[in-house]
Amino acid sequence: MNAADARADDSRARDSAAAELEATELEATLRLNLAEGVGPRTRRLLLERFGTAAAVLAAAPSQLREIPGIGPKLTRAISRSHQIDAGAIVSDCREHSLDIITPESATYPVLLREIYDPPGVLFSRGSLLPEDAVAVAIVGTRHASQYGLRQAERLARGLARSGVTVVSGLARGIDAAAHRAAMAVGGRTVALLAAGLLNIYPPEHRELADQIAGQGAILSEASPRVTPHPGSFPQRNRLISGVSLGVVVVEAAARSGALITAGHATEQGREVFAVPGRVDNTTSRGCHRLLREGAKLVERVEDILEELGPLTAPAPRGNGTVMHSPAELQLNEQEQAVLNAIPSEPSPIDEVVVRSGLPVHRVLSTLSVLEMRHLIRRVSGSWVVRP
Repeated sequence: MNAADARADDSRARDSAAAELEATELEATLRLNLAEGVGPRTRRLLLERFGTAAAVLAAAPSQLREIPGIGPKLTRAISRSHQIDAGAIVSDCREHSLDIITPESATYPVLLREIYDPPGVLFSRGSLLPEDAVAVAIVGTRHASQYGLRQAERLARGLARSGVTVVSGLARGIDAAAHRAAMAVGGRTVALLAAGLLNIYPPEHRELADQIAGQGAILSEASPRVTPHPGSFPQRNRLISGVSLGVVVVEAAARSGALITAGHATEQGREVFAVPGRVDNTTSRGCHRLLREGAKLVERVEDILEELGPLTAPAPRGNGTVMHSPAELQLNEQEQAVLNAIPSEPSPIDEVVVRSGLPVHRVLSTLSVLEMRHLIRRVSGSWVVRP
């Protein structure tokens, strides 16, 4: 064997070892995420202490109990996680063209990294694109009126035409109307599921799920064949708001999952919007309560877009008169900061975030506004430039 062949063999051996290590860590990550009782916050503490999922699973019970909140019950659950057939889950995903996304994956939704309890694993079908970071959720009651369905459809169409990805939960009523309307105008939409991706709920939305996967993505943190249970829906709702810049509630009873999503949005620093309804309709009560508590009132899609990147008043001229300014002079402080952070050469959005000094979700929403005003253009999904 000559030296070149030996180097090639060494390279293949290193690649094989790296792939094996990656597969081992992926299976450990799945086991840790699917261990009974180990939620996102506990998992975060474990990973901060031990570094990797494999190291967590290899830790002694006495070491695990040093973590705040972990007692004998969780210690036993983590120990029993070795019984989870993670290899079978990986094979199932490959067979059905499902992707397994971890926080280290390039396609992991950027806004989810900001929330307090991000999922350690997401199962995905379809395609997540960089532009899906500019997303707004539309949620509401499963028992929607014709008025509510029309409003959801109208807003979803407007957002989709503006280049905003429409997010919802695949439920009956408002959710389904929003997904369908976004796709009808060629827009992108993302659905967050409470059940596994191979166990679509509600079952009559299997065809809708297929359509969404072809024009966006369906996501779940549940194992692919898991059936939904009552507690999984509120848990899922934090992801609907987590991947979105804002949440629009269209018809919701006084107690509803849509209000839970709005609550998560508030906790996560997202914008909350509500569509007013008839005062004698019980499904208007939740929206009216949100409005009383400070949610932004929505009558048209511009109400949403302007809140995400509001226009300022026309600028005064030197002689003291007020005149309408060119588009660039009408920018508010945040919009001007983002625009100033974009050079005349194509620049990655990550660099714009650093140069502007603003939070990621604010930069993303402002970029959408600047693009609509033709002050910038996207060179690709994650690169922008000033024309």
